Order: sequence, then structure tokens, then C-alpha cells
Amino acid sequence: MARKLRWVLAGLALLASAALSAQTASSPHEVAIPLGHSVAPLYHGWKFSIGDSPLDPKTGAPLWAQPGFDDSSWENVDLTPKEGSENPITGTTGYVPGWTTRGHAGYWGYAWYRIRLRIQSAPDTKLALAGPATVDDAYQLFDNGALLGSFGDFGHGRPGIYYGQPMMFPLSPPPGASAIGSVHVIAFRMWMQPQTLFQASGVGGFEAAPSIGESSAVAAQYQVQFDELIRAYLWQPLTVVVFGLLGLIALSLTLADRSDHVYLWIGALLLLISVDAASGVLCVWTVWVHANYDHFSHDILLFSLQYAGWVMVWRSWFRQRRPAWIPWALIPLVLILMASRTIEENFLFVVSQPVHNIAHAVSLLVRFTLSAFLFFIVVKGIREQGLEGWFVLPAVLLAAAAEFTLELQNMGLQASWFPFHVQITLAVASQLLLVVVLAVLLVRRLVLSLRSQRQMALDVKQAQEVQQVILPEATTAIPGFAIESEYRPAREVGGDFFQIIPWPADDSLLVVAGDVAGKGLQAGMLVALLVGAIRSTAELNSEPEFLLQALNRRLLGRGDARATCLALRITRDGNVAVANAGHMPPYLNGSLVEIEGSLPLGVVEDLECSTMQLRMAENDRLLLVSDGVAEAMNAEGELFGFDRVLDLVRSQPAAASIAETAQAFGQRDDISVISVTRIPVAEPAMA
Repeated sequence: MARKLRWVLAGLALLASAALSAQTASSPHEVAIPLGHSVAPLYHGWKFSIGDSPLDPKTGAPLWAQPGFDDSSWENVDLTPKEGSENPITGTTGYVPGWTTRGHAGYWGYAWYRIRLRIQSAPDTKLALAGPATVDDAYQLFDNGALLGSFGDFGHGRPGIYYGQPMMFPLSPPPGASAIGSVHVIAFRMWMQPQTLFQASGVGGFEAAPSIGESSAVAAQYQVQFDELIRAYLWQPLTVVVFGLLGLIALSLTLADRSDHVYLWIGALLLLISVDAASGVLCVWTVWVHANYDHFSHDILLFSLQYAGWVMVWRSWFRQRRPAWIPWALIPLVLILMASRTIEENFLFVVSQPVHNIAHAVSLLVRFTLSAFLFFIVVKGIREQGLEGWFVLPAVLLAAAAEFTLELQNMGLQASWFPFHVQITLAVASQLLLVVVLAVLLVRRLVLSLRSQRQMALDVKQAQEVQQVILPEATTAIPGFAIESEYRPAREVGGDFFQIIPWPADDSLLVVAGDVAGKGLQAGMLVALLVGAIRSTAELNSEPEFLLQALNRRLLGRGDARATCLALRITRDGNVAVANAGHMPPYLNGSLVEIEGSLPLGVVEDLECSTMQLRMAENDRLLLVSDGVAEAMNAEGELFGFDRVLDLVRSQPAAASIAETAQAFGQRDDISVISVTRIPVAEPAMA
């Protein structure tokens, strides 16, 4: 009860004090503010002047901040916002246009706002002043000539600026405060840089009215204003996370398909957008980074790179190779766009209006050119691919329009919206739509890719089955010979091949072994070609040299088709004719057969094979191995080598044992081993 009575008495005292102040105000420009536990916006009573204050020669303090300075000749400024007004950039409430709409269009530099207040409050009330939530661009705050603080870096030279944020400054009662209230002369020394003139309309100084009140109430208002600021730019940290993750995913897809550069372009562009948004977060919500850094990176550097990036993304997506000069044209266009926007926005130095107009015209021309490239690529994509091109077109048109946001705003068109007080600009909307389109198209491409991979896997399996059919069985029964073979491809389909063909006319045996250059399905198809050629040629002539020359003619003119090949014909009485075209020589009874080297098949038109004659006695063993045995390599990078091959051959293990030993050591290439042993043939019994 006592607490309620105390509040009633305090209210009556405030009303009496307000009435008394109306009778005793000492200045016609003085604004009486009765305060309790509340906040009062300072809409009325402001005096304004462009320019900067001279300094007191004795104290060095600005004269326009002093309470005794006569500002009666200054302009009167009313900061009352229109009902429902919102800042066109941040969406915060209480927006009022700046000095460029109050008779000072095109002015940048210093300006001053002053107001004289008589504060009536309880003696123990702690007061504070809330700076405007948004300003262009920086300010110093003075109370009765004393500097209270600043927003921006006024250390030296031109002030360093930050994006607008709410600020709170405690006020101390001036000396001589009386029962009728304390007098505070509040002065704001404002600074606006020239670049701000071209960022939006209605800029300059205050964009919202400051407030004054009891300290805890001002702190509550400060928190509300900061919450508004956080909510307005809530999309930026989401952009950082979403676009960053999507960019990394896109870059990871390049590892799966290095031949398709579209994933590289998409990943790089999305990461660029993510970095841009991260810079915006740091600049909008903190004072860690100057606004000019974000201004340069966002409006000049990354703006130009993103524009060109979308051109390359869709060009790569639609797999367009013509016209080939477009990527090269992007380089000078991006550099010209950066330079023209730097001049246009007075970033490095202030330019005259004619120079600004020329730079703006160049910037417009380059942006129209880049938009034309983008539109041309999508229209061509529609003609070539249909559905995907039509799906991309709306997003591309919106993105092209977003590059002319300021021009659209100057034409009176809306380019930003604030659903739930969250800022959504035309640029943000276009980026979101483009990413949604990309995500849908990537899923579609992934489905098609999986379908293609399944079909390719089926093709490989069928090729593997075909290869198993055309290669001989591991053991082949031919009178007079014991034959073993082992084939272990490095992949599903290998490049080694061999054929064992008996010749019934004279009971001889034709053995052909070879190795096609390369691996995989392409090598397997070449193997099928050569095996078919071996079979058809052997029916005409089984002489090894004739056979190799015929195979050589089959490979000529087929690009990089190359193969090593060894052919030998063993007669029933043990005579062996050998012809070699770059293949590993055979082993006879554990010893390497010395034979001259020669070129592989498919290199020259007139092939000269290395030929020689051997003699195989009964129980002699002839062994053919591919280079995949000697080139096996373990985890330490050590080759299996020819010495180990020789040791294996001399120990006379089975063909399967040789292949298994090399494979266990570390298979790198196809492994094939053929063992031919001449055995006695039982003569038929005489009747």
C-alpha cells in the first residue's frame, strides 16, 4: 500500500513540475520533458546545420556543442515519423528521411543537430539517452559541451563508419540542477561519407529520432531495437550456413566426376555468396569490421564476381561450348564493372557529377551485357534441353532484375520486403530462388546419373560375361599337351587376352597371349576385337608372324589402340615358332627365352616382328606371363620384379599359384599366366 501511495505522489509531483516548467522556461527553443519510469522520443525542437563547428581556441572543443551557443538561425527539424513508417533497408520502425530530402540533396560531410531539454524527474532517477537506431553514417554525442561518446571511429582523418546500430549513453545531472528540472543541451556531430549518397534515397544524418528516459527503460528500448536489427538480418547467418554447406557439397561432387566442371562453378559461387553473407553478419551485428569493408566486398568486388559466376554456372550446366569467347569476355567485363562501380560510388575519391554519370552509364552497360549473356545462355538451353531451360528462366530473370535494385528503387518500385520484420531484398529472393532451382536440378541430375551408372554397371557385367566366354577354360585338354591358364583382371573387365587353338590338320597348337593398352570397358572391347581377329585369321593361316601382322592391320587407324602380343605355334614333334610384338618373352623350363624386342601392335603399318625357333622335348614346360605379375606393388611401393618372377617360374608352381602370389603382393594391372607342357602321346596298340 505504501509503495502504491509513493507512486501516486511521484506522479502528482511530476505533473506539478511540468506545469511549473511551462511557466519558467528560459528559452523559446527549450523542450520540457517530464520523466518517470519511461522513455520519451525526441521528435520536436531540433535545430540543424550543415558543415562543421569551429573549435574553441582555448579548449579545442567544438563551439557548436556548447550550451551557450546561439543556434536560433539554424533550420528547424521535426523527426516525427509517419505512421507505420519503416526503414527501407533494415525494416526498423520510426523511420524519418535524412537531410538529402530536406533541402540538402547531394550533400555529404559533417552536419550538426542540437536540442535544448529541461528534464523533470525524481531526484534519484538515473537518466540515459538512446541514440538513433539508424544513422548516416557516424556521430559524436555531446551533453552540455561534454563528449559522452560516439558511434563510429573518429580517431583520425575521415571517420570510420559502421552500419547503424542502437546505442545507449548515460546522462549525468548538470551542476545547478533545480527542483524545476535540469537543462541538457544535446548536440550530435554527424558525418556522412560520399559513398552513402548512392546506396539509397533519403539518406543523411538521423533516420530515426533519439530517445531520452529513465536508464532501465532506455535499456529495455535499446534491447528491443537491437532485437529488431537482429531479426531484420536473420537471413544472413542462415545464408552463411545453407549456402556454405551446399557449396561444400557441390565441390565434393567434383571428386566423383572431374570431367564435369559445373560442380566446381556451383561450389565456388555458393561459397562466395556464403562469405559475402558472413561479412554482412559481422558488419551489421557487430562493430568488429568497418562498413566500408563490407561495402567494397559486397557492392563492388563480390557483386561483380557473383554476376559473372552465374553466367559460368548456367553455361556449364547446359554444357555449352559455343561461343567460346564468352568466358574470356567475362574477365574484362568484371574488371570494368568493378572499376566503374568504384568510381560511381566515390569509394576511393570524390568525383564530379559528370564523371559519376559516365561511371554509372558504364556500370549499367556492363550489367546489361552480363544480363544479356545470362539470358542468351538460358534461351539456348531451352532450345537444346527444353524442360531444364524453362525451369531456370524465371530464376534467371529475377536475378538479372536484382542487379538493378537501386535503379528500380529510384523508379519508385519496391525492391525489399519485411515479412515478420525480416528483410527480404530482391537480391536475396533471387539467390534463394536460384539455389532452389539448382537443388531441384541437382537432384534430377543425380537421379539420371544413378540410372546411367546402373546401366553402365549392367554393361560392364555383360562385358565381363562376354570376356569370360571368349577366354579359354583354366584347363584345356589337347592331346600331347598339358595346358593351364589363369586370368585375374585388375578391374571388372581386363585388357589381357589369350587364345589356345589346336590345329587339327597337323595336330599342332597355336598359343596367342597379349596385353591391350589401358584398362576397363574400353580395353575389354578392344580385347573382343582382337580375339575375334585371332580366330578368323587362324582359320586362314596359323603361322605366328602372319597372325601378328594381321592383328596389327586391325589396330591401325583406331586412335590410340595399342597392344603387345606374343604368338607361338608348337608342332606335335616339339618344334616351336615364336613371333613377338613387344610382349614379355616366354620362360622355357624356368629360363627366360632370349628374343629381340619389337614394337607393339598398332604403332607402324609395316610391322617387323621378332621371330625365332625353339625345340620342346617331352615334359618340357613353356610359361607365358603378362607384365601384371612383375609390376605388382606392395603398400610400401616395392615392385614384385622380374627376379621374384624367375624364382616362381623355377620352382614350377601351377599357373594359379603364380597369379595368386602376385595378386597377394599387390595387384596393379591385369595378371595372366599360361603354362604349356609337352607330354608323351600313347601310340595306339597294333592289332
